[in-house]
Amino acid sequence: MDLTREYVMNTYSRFPIALVKGSGVRVVDSEGREYLDFVAGIAVNSLGHCHPRVVAAIKQQAETLIHCSNLYYIEPQAHLARLLVSGTHFGKAFFCNSGAEANEAAIKLARRYTNMKFGEGRFKIISAHDSFHGRTLAAISATGQPKYQKGFEPLVPGFEHVPFNDLAALEAACTDKTCAVILEAIQGESGVHPATPEYLKGAWEICKRAGSLLIIDEVQTGLGRTGKMFAFEHYGIEPDIVTLAKSLAGGVPIGAVLARDEVAEAFGPGSHASTFGGNPLATAAAIAVLETLRDEHVIENARVMGEYLQEGLRKLAMGVPEITEVRGVGLMIGVGLVGRARDVVTEAMKNGLLTTACGDNTLRLVPPLIVTRRDIDECLSILTLALRNVFSS
Repeated sequence: MDLTREYVMNTYSRFPIALVKGSGVRVVDSEGREYLDFVAGIAVNSLGHCHPRVVAAIKQQAETLIHCSNLYYIEPQAHLARLLVSGTHFGKAFFCNSGAEANEAAIKLARRYTNMKFGEGRFKIISAHDSFHGRTLAAISATGQPKYQKGFEPLVPGFEHVPFNDLAALEAACTDKTCAVILEAIQGESGVHPATPEYLKGAWEICKRAGSLLIIDEVQTGLGRTGKMFAFEHYGIEPDIVTLAKSLAGGVPIGAVLARDEVAEAFGPGSHASTFGGNPLATAAAIAVLETLRDEHVIENARVMGEYLQEGLRKLAMGVPEITEVRGVGLMIGVGLVGRARDVVTEAMKNGLLTTACGDNTLRLVPPLIVTRRDIDECLSILTLALRNVFSS
Protein backbone atom coordinates (compact mmCIF):
# COMPACT_ATOMS: atom_id res chain seq x y z
CA MET A 1 0.00 0.00 0.00
CA ASP A 2 2.83 2.40 0.83
CA LEU A 3 4.59 1.64 -2.46
CA THR A 4 1.37 2.20 -4.38
CA ARG A 5 0.78 5.54 -2.71
CA GLU A 6 4.35 6.61 -3.46
CA TYR A 7 4.81 5.34 -7.01
CA VAL A 8 1.43 4.70 -8.69
CA MET A 9 -0.71 7.53 -10.08
CA ASN A 10 -3.72 8.06 -7.85
CA THR A 11 -6.51 7.15 -10.29
CA TYR A 12 -8.35 4.63 -8.10
CA SER A 13 -10.14 4.79 -4.75
CA ARG A 14 -8.85 1.57 -3.27
CA PHE A 15 -10.12 -0.48 -0.35
CA PRO A 16 -7.43 -1.12 2.29
CA ILE A 17 -6.80 -4.74 1.35
CA ALA A 18 -4.35 -6.37 -1.05
CA LEU A 19 -5.58 -9.49 -2.84
CA VAL A 20 -2.79 -12.01 -3.34
CA LYS A 21 -4.42 -15.32 -4.27
CA GLY A 22 -7.63 -16.65 -5.80
CA SER A 23 -9.32 -19.93 -6.59
CA GLY A 24 -12.81 -20.36 -8.00
CA VAL A 25 -15.17 -17.79 -6.50
CA ARG A 26 -12.89 -16.94 -3.57
CA VAL A 27 -9.87 -14.69 -3.05
CA VAL A 28 -7.42 -14.27 -0.19
CA ASP A 29 -5.76 -11.04 0.96
CA SER A 30 -2.24 -10.43 2.26
CA GLU A 31 -3.44 -10.97 5.83
CA GLY A 32 -4.82 -14.42 5.01
CA ARG A 33 -8.49 -13.37 5.08
CA GLU A 34 -10.77 -15.09 2.59
CA TYR A 35 -13.54 -13.37 0.64
CA LEU A 36 -16.43 -14.55 -1.51
CA ASP A 37 -15.82 -12.59 -4.71
CA PHE A 38 -18.98 -11.15 -6.27
CA VAL A 39 -16.95 -8.48 -8.08
CA ALA A 40 -14.95 -10.92 -10.24
CA GLY A 41 -12.63 -8.22 -11.51
CA ILE A 42 -15.79 -6.26 -12.47
CA ALA A 43 -17.30 -9.04 -14.60
CA VAL A 44 -13.90 -10.24 -15.84
CA ASN A 45 -13.32 -13.55 -14.03
CA SER A 46 -16.29 -15.38 -15.54
CA LEU A 47 -14.72 -18.77 -14.79
CA GLY A 48 -13.59 -17.67 -11.36
CA HIS A 49 -9.96 -17.32 -10.38
CA CYS A 50 -7.22 -19.53 -11.81
CA HIS A 51 -9.51 -21.93 -13.65
CA PRO A 52 -7.39 -25.03 -14.44
CA ARG A 53 -8.09 -24.98 -18.19
CA VAL A 54 -7.19 -21.31 -18.52
CA VAL A 55 -4.06 -21.72 -16.39
CA ALA A 56 -2.97 -24.71 -18.48
CA ALA A 57 -3.51 -22.82 -21.74
CA ILE A 58 -1.50 -19.83 -20.48
CA LYS A 59 1.34 -22.05 -19.25
CA GLN A 60 1.54 -23.97 -22.50
CA GLN A 61 1.46 -20.84 -24.65
CA ALA A 62 3.96 -19.00 -22.44
CA GLU A 63 6.40 -21.85 -22.98
CA THR A 64 5.80 -21.76 -26.75
CA LEU A 65 5.40 -18.15 -27.95
CA ILE A 66 4.24 -15.19 -25.87
CA HIS A 67 4.25 -12.44 -28.48
CA CYS A 68 4.87 -11.85 -32.13
CA SER A 69 3.89 -9.05 -34.47
CA ASN A 70 0.68 -9.02 -36.46
CA LEU A 71 2.97 -8.73 -39.49
CA TYR A 72 2.85 -12.54 -39.31
CA TYR A 73 0.03 -15.05 -39.02
CA ILE A 74 -0.84 -16.03 -35.45
CA GLU A 75 -2.42 -19.48 -35.10
CA PRO A 76 -4.43 -19.07 -31.85
CA GLN A 77 -5.70 -15.68 -33.07
CA ALA A 78 -7.19 -17.28 -36.17
CA HIS A 79 -8.81 -20.07 -34.15
CA LEU A 80 -10.25 -17.57 -31.65
CA ALA A 81 -11.77 -15.49 -34.47
CA ARG A 82 -13.43 -18.61 -35.86
CA LEU A 83 -14.83 -19.53 -32.43
CA LEU A 84 -16.27 -16.05 -31.91
CA VAL A 85 -18.02 -15.67 -35.26
CA SER A 86 -19.12 -19.29 -35.81
CA GLY A 87 -22.87 -19.60 -35.49
CA THR A 88 -23.39 -15.83 -35.59
CA HIS A 89 -24.22 -13.36 -38.36
CA PHE A 90 -20.78 -11.77 -37.96
CA GLY A 91 -18.05 -12.47 -40.45
CA LYS A 92 -14.79 -11.12 -39.09
CA ALA A 93 -13.04 -10.19 -35.83
CA PHE A 94 -10.48 -7.54 -34.91
CA PHE A 95 -8.45 -7.93 -31.70
CA CYS A 96 -7.12 -5.31 -29.30
CA ASN A 97 -6.43 -5.17 -25.56
CA SER A 98 -9.42 -3.69 -23.71
CA GLY A 99 -13.04 -2.65 -23.90
CA ALA A 100 -12.18 1.01 -24.49
CA GLU A 101 -9.93 0.00 -27.39
CA ALA A 102 -12.67 -2.25 -28.78
CA ASN A 103 -15.15 0.64 -28.73
CA GLU A 104 -12.53 2.96 -30.23
CA ALA A 105 -12.03 0.46 -33.05
CA ALA A 106 -15.77 0.09 -33.55
CA ILE A 107 -16.18 3.86 -33.83
CA LYS A 108 -13.37 4.06 -36.37
CA LEU A 109 -14.76 1.12 -38.34
CA ALA A 110 -18.23 2.64 -38.44
CA ARG A 111 -16.95 6.00 -39.64
CA ARG A 112 -14.66 4.48 -42.24
CA TYR A 113 -17.37 2.18 -43.58
CA THR A 114 -19.87 5.03 -43.78
CA ASN A 115 -17.33 7.30 -45.46
CA MET A 116 -16.56 4.67 -48.08
CA LYS A 117 -20.27 3.97 -48.71
CA PHE A 118 -21.79 7.46 -48.53
CA GLY A 119 -18.87 9.88 -48.79
CA GLU A 120 -17.84 12.63 -46.39
CA GLY A 121 -20.22 14.40 -44.02
CA ARG A 122 -21.95 11.41 -42.49
CA PHE A 123 -20.04 10.97 -39.24
CA LYS A 124 -22.43 11.59 -36.31
CA ILE A 125 -22.65 8.86 -33.69
CA ILE A 126 -25.58 8.68 -31.26
CA SER A 127 -25.27 7.17 -27.80
CA ALA A 128 -27.38 7.17 -24.66
CA HIS A 129 -27.40 9.23 -21.51
CA ASP A 130 -25.87 7.31 -18.57
CA SER A 131 -23.93 5.03 -20.92
CA PHE A 132 -20.31 4.03 -20.41
CA HIS A 133 -18.01 3.07 -23.28
CA GLY A 134 -14.50 3.45 -21.89
CA ARG A 135 -11.77 5.92 -20.99
CA THR A 136 -10.07 6.86 -24.26
CA LEU A 137 -10.94 10.29 -25.59
CA ALA A 138 -13.35 8.98 -28.23
CA ALA A 139 -14.85 6.48 -25.76
CA ILE A 140 -15.57 9.15 -23.13
CA SER A 141 -17.00 11.32 -25.89
CA ALA A 142 -19.42 8.48 -26.63
CA THR A 143 -20.08 8.00 -22.91
CA GLY A 144 -23.21 9.76 -21.71
CA GLN A 145 -21.95 10.68 -18.24
CA PRO A 146 -20.38 14.15 -17.83
CA LYS A 147 -18.45 13.10 -14.71
CA TYR A 148 -16.11 11.02 -16.89
CA GLN A 149 -15.60 13.90 -19.33
CA LYS A 150 -14.87 16.71 -16.89
CA GLY A 151 -11.44 18.24 -17.42
CA PHE A 152 -10.77 16.42 -20.69
CA GLU A 153 -12.50 18.89 -23.00
CA PRO A 154 -12.65 19.51 -25.86
CA LEU A 155 -14.16 16.13 -26.57
CA VAL A 156 -14.12 14.38 -29.93
CA PRO A 157 -16.77 16.08 -32.11
CA GLY A 158 -19.67 14.26 -33.72
CA PHE A 159 -21.27 12.56 -30.71
CA GLU A 160 -24.84 13.17 -29.59
CA HIS A 161 -26.55 11.75 -26.50
CA VAL A 162 -30.23 10.91 -26.11
CA PRO A 163 -32.24 9.45 -23.20
CA PHE A 164 -31.92 5.69 -22.77
CA ASN A 165 -35.04 3.60 -23.48
CA ASP A 166 -36.61 6.60 -25.28
CA LEU A 167 -37.25 5.44 -28.83
CA ALA A 168 -38.83 8.69 -29.95
CA ALA A 169 -35.76 10.67 -28.89
CA LEU A 170 -33.47 8.26 -30.73
CA GLU A 171 -35.54 8.42 -33.91
CA ALA A 172 -35.61 12.23 -33.80
CA ALA A 173 -31.83 12.37 -33.44
CA CYS A 174 -31.12 9.91 -36.26
CA THR A 175 -30.65 11.85 -39.53
CA ASP A 176 -28.86 11.50 -42.84
CA LYS A 177 -25.74 12.66 -40.98
CA THR A 178 -25.88 9.69 -38.59
CA CYS A 179 -23.10 7.20 -39.09
CA ALA A 180 -23.94 4.86 -36.20
CA VAL A 181 -25.79 4.33 -32.95
CA ILE A 182 -23.85 2.78 -30.06
CA LEU A 183 -25.81 1.28 -27.16
CA GLU A 184 -25.42 -1.12 -24.26
CA ALA A 185 -28.06 -3.83 -23.95
CA ILE A 186 -27.69 -3.32 -20.19
CA GLN A 187 -26.11 -0.13 -18.92
CA GLY A 188 -23.61 -1.36 -16.38
CA GLU A 189 -21.65 1.51 -14.86
CA SER A 190 -24.71 3.67 -14.23
CA GLY A 191 -26.37 0.99 -12.11
CA VAL A 192 -27.38 -2.07 -14.20
CA HIS A 193 -30.29 -0.76 -16.28
CA PRO A 194 -31.52 -3.13 -19.03
CA ALA A 195 -32.82 -1.83 -22.34
CA THR A 196 -36.48 -2.64 -22.92
CA PRO A 197 -37.17 -5.13 -25.73
CA GLU A 198 -39.12 -2.46 -27.62
CA TYR A 199 -36.23 -0.01 -27.37
CA LEU A 200 -33.41 -2.17 -28.63
CA LYS A 201 -35.48 -3.75 -31.39
CA GLY A 202 -36.76 -0.31 -32.37
CA ALA A 203 -33.21 1.06 -32.43
CA TRP A 204 -32.19 -1.73 -34.79
CA GLU A 205 -35.11 -0.96 -37.11
CA ILE A 206 -34.37 2.79 -37.04
CA CYS A 207 -30.76 2.12 -38.02
CA LYS A 208 -31.79 -0.17 -40.87
CA ARG A 209 -34.17 2.44 -42.26
CA ALA A 210 -31.61 5.23 -41.96
CA GLY A 211 -28.69 3.22 -43.35
CA SER A 212 -26.83 3.73 -40.06
CA LEU A 213 -24.87 1.05 -38.23
CA LEU A 214 -25.94 -0.35 -34.88
CA ILE A 215 -23.05 -1.00 -32.49
CA ILE A 216 -23.82 -2.97 -29.33
CA ASP A 217 -21.26 -2.58 -26.56
CA GLU A 218 -21.06 -6.00 -24.90
CA VAL A 219 -17.82 -5.37 -23.03
CA GLN A 220 -19.53 -6.18 -19.72
CA THR A 221 -22.60 -8.13 -20.87
CA GLY A 222 -21.08 -10.46 -23.44
CA LEU A 223 -19.84 -14.05 -23.28
CA GLY A 224 -22.49 -15.55 -21.04
CA ARG A 225 -22.94 -12.91 -18.34
CA THR A 226 -26.69 -12.58 -19.04
CA GLY A 227 -27.39 -16.28 -19.60
CA LYS A 228 -26.80 -16.09 -23.35
CA MET A 229 -23.55 -15.78 -25.28
CA PHE A 230 -24.43 -12.20 -26.24
CA ALA A 231 -26.94 -9.99 -24.44
CA PHE A 232 -28.38 -8.80 -27.75
CA GLU A 233 -29.72 -12.32 -28.29
CA HIS A 234 -32.38 -11.60 -25.67
CA TYR A 235 -33.78 -8.94 -28.00
CA GLY A 236 -33.96 -10.75 -31.34
CA ILE A 237 -31.69 -8.30 -33.16
CA GLU A 238 -28.56 -8.57 -35.31
CA PRO A 239 -26.31 -5.56 -34.74
CA ASP A 240 -23.75 -4.61 -37.37
CA ILE A 241 -20.89 -4.45 -34.87
CA VAL A 242 -20.43 -5.81 -31.35
CA THR A 243 -17.58 -5.08 -28.94
CA LEU A 244 -16.20 -7.51 -26.36
CA ALA A 245 -13.48 -7.52 -23.70
CA LYS A 246 -13.54 -8.06 -19.90
CA SER A 247 -14.20 -11.81 -19.52
CA LEU A 248 -12.97 -12.91 -22.95
CA ALA A 249 -9.61 -14.26 -21.76
CA GLY A 250 -10.45 -14.90 -18.11
CA GLY A 251 -8.36 -12.01 -16.81
CA VAL A 252 -5.69 -11.69 -19.49
CA PRO A 253 -6.11 -8.33 -21.28
CA ILE A 254 -7.90 -8.63 -24.62
CA GLY A 255 -10.64 -6.86 -26.55
CA ALA A 256 -12.47 -7.79 -29.73
CA VAL A 257 -14.70 -6.25 -32.37
CA LEU A 258 -17.01 -8.49 -34.38
CA ALA A 259 -18.62 -7.13 -37.54
CA ARG A 260 -20.70 -8.19 -40.50
CA ASP A 261 -18.52 -9.04 -43.52
CA GLU A 262 -19.58 -5.99 -45.51
CA VAL A 263 -18.72 -3.66 -42.64
CA ALA A 264 -15.48 -5.47 -41.77
CA GLU A 265 -14.19 -4.93 -45.30
CA ALA A 266 -13.84 -1.21 -44.54
CA PHE A 267 -10.70 -2.02 -42.57
CA GLY A 268 -7.71 -2.72 -44.81
CA PRO A 269 -3.97 -3.00 -44.14
CA GLY A 270 -2.82 0.12 -42.31
CA SER A 271 -6.31 1.43 -41.52
CA HIS A 272 -6.23 0.24 -37.92
CA ALA A 273 -3.87 -1.84 -35.80
CA SER A 274 -2.73 -2.84 -32.32
CA THR A 275 0.78 -3.94 -31.39
CA PHE A 276 -0.39 -6.41 -28.76
CA GLY A 277 -3.87 -7.05 -30.15
CA GLY A 278 -4.58 -10.74 -30.67
CA ASN A 279 -1.19 -11.84 -29.35
CA PRO A 280 -0.59 -15.59 -28.90
CA LEU A 281 -0.83 -15.58 -25.09
CA ALA A 282 -4.11 -13.65 -24.83
CA THR A 283 -5.81 -15.52 -27.65
CA ALA A 284 -4.76 -18.91 -26.28
CA ALA A 285 -6.31 -17.96 -22.93
CA ALA A 286 -9.48 -16.76 -24.67
CA ILE A 287 -9.82 -20.03 -26.58
CA ALA A 288 -9.66 -21.90 -23.27
CA VAL A 289 -12.36 -19.62 -21.83
CA LEU A 290 -14.73 -20.08 -24.78
CA GLU A 291 -14.24 -23.84 -24.87
CA THR A 292 -14.89 -24.05 -21.12
CA LEU A 293 -18.05 -21.96 -21.42
CA ARG A 294 -19.26 -24.47 -24.01
CA ASP A 295 -18.02 -27.76 -22.55
CA GLU A 296 -19.01 -27.12 -18.93
CA HIS A 297 -22.42 -25.50 -19.66
CA VAL A 298 -21.34 -22.34 -17.85
CA ILE A 299 -23.73 -20.02 -19.68
CA GLU A 300 -26.75 -22.09 -18.67
CA ASN A 301 -25.46 -21.99 -15.09
CA ALA A 302 -25.33 -18.20 -15.33
CA ARG A 303 -28.99 -18.13 -16.37
CA VAL A 304 -30.16 -20.49 -13.62
CA MET A 305 -28.01 -18.99 -10.86
CA GLY A 306 -28.97 -15.49 -11.98
CA GLU A 307 -32.62 -16.33 -11.47
CA TYR A 308 -31.83 -17.88 -8.08
CA LEU A 309 -29.83 -14.86 -6.91
CA GLN A 310 -32.45 -12.37 -8.06
CA GLU A 311 -35.20 -14.39 -6.37
CA GLY A 312 -33.17 -14.40 -3.14
CA LEU A 313 -32.58 -10.65 -3.35
CA ARG A 314 -36.28 -9.96 -3.89
CA LYS A 315 -37.12 -12.04 -0.83
CA LEU A 316 -34.49 -10.12 1.10
CA ALA A 317 -36.02 -6.83 -0.10
CA MET A 318 -39.35 -7.77 1.49
CA GLY A 319 -37.75 -7.30 4.90
CA VAL A 320 -35.45 -4.41 4.00
CA PRO A 321 -37.42 -1.30 3.02
CA GLU A 322 -34.19 0.47 2.03
CA ILE A 323 -34.01 -1.84 -1.04
CA THR A 324 -35.97 -0.05 -3.77
CA GLU A 325 -35.49 -2.43 -6.69
CA VAL A 326 -33.72 -5.56 -7.92
CA ARG A 327 -32.91 -5.41 -11.62
CA GLY A 328 -30.69 -7.15 -14.14
CA VAL A 329 -30.37 -10.17 -16.39
CA GLY A 330 -28.51 -13.38 -15.61
CA LEU A 331 -25.60 -12.72 -13.29
CA MET A 332 -25.47 -8.98 -13.94
CA ILE A 333 -27.56 -7.58 -11.12
CA GLY A 334 -28.18 -4.17 -9.57
CA VAL A 335 -29.79 -3.73 -6.17
CA GLY A 336 -31.34 -0.28 -5.85
CA LEU A 337 -30.96 1.33 -2.42
CA VAL A 338 -32.20 4.57 -0.88
CA GLY A 339 -28.53 5.47 -0.41
CA ARG A 340 -25.39 4.32 1.45
CA ALA A 341 -24.49 1.67 -1.13
CA ARG A 342 -20.80 2.29 -0.49
CA ASP A 343 -21.34 1.73 3.22
CA VAL A 344 -23.02 -1.60 2.45
CA VAL A 345 -20.02 -2.59 0.28
CA THR A 346 -17.63 -1.80 3.13
CA GLU A 347 -19.74 -3.62 5.71
CA ALA A 348 -20.07 -6.70 3.50
CA MET A 349 -16.31 -6.74 2.95
CA LYS A 350 -15.75 -6.83 6.72
CA ASN A 351 -17.77 -10.05 6.76
CA GLY A 352 -16.08 -11.72 3.81
CA LEU A 353 -18.05 -10.62 0.72
CA LEU A 354 -16.72 -8.43 -2.09
CA THR A 355 -19.27 -6.34 -3.99
CA THR A 356 -19.21 -2.96 -5.75
CA ALA A 357 -21.39 0.15 -5.80
CA CYS A 358 -22.53 2.20 -8.78
CA GLY A 359 -22.88 5.61 -7.21
CA ASP A 360 -24.47 5.57 -3.77
CA ASN A 361 -27.83 4.11 -4.76
CA THR A 362 -26.94 0.81 -6.43
CA LEU A 363 -25.18 -2.30 -5.22
CA ARG A 364 -23.77 -4.27 -8.17
CA LEU A 365 -23.34 -8.06 -8.12
CA VAL A 366 -21.39 -9.66 -10.98
CA PRO A 367 -20.03 -12.96 -9.58
CA PRO A 368 -18.18 -15.59 -11.60
CA LEU A 369 -20.52 -17.54 -13.85
CA ILE A 370 -19.50 -20.77 -12.09
CA VAL A 371 -21.14 -19.61 -8.85
CA THR A 372 -23.25 -22.19 -6.99
CA ARG A 373 -26.42 -22.04 -4.88
CA ARG A 374 -24.28 -22.48 -1.78
CA ASP A 375 -22.16 -19.46 -2.76
CA ILE A 376 -25.30 -17.41 -3.38
CA ASP A 377 -26.83 -18.43 -0.06
CA GLU A 378 -23.64 -17.30 1.68
CA CYS A 379 -23.72 -14.01 -0.23
CA LEU A 380 -27.33 -13.38 0.78
CA SER A 381 -26.57 -14.16 4.41
CA ILE A 382 -23.68 -11.67 4.51
CA LEU A 383 -25.71 -9.05 2.63
CA THR A 384 -28.57 -9.40 5.09
CA LEU A 385 -26.22 -8.70 7.98
CA ALA A 386 -24.50 -5.82 6.16
CA LEU A 387 -27.79 -4.13 5.28
CA ARG A 388 -29.07 -4.53 8.83
CA ASN A 389 -25.89 -3.05 10.28
CA VAL A 390 -25.81 -0.09 7.87
CA PHE A 391 -29.45 0.92 7.99
CA SER A 392 -29.92 0.40 11.71
CA SER A 393 -27.07 2.74 12.53
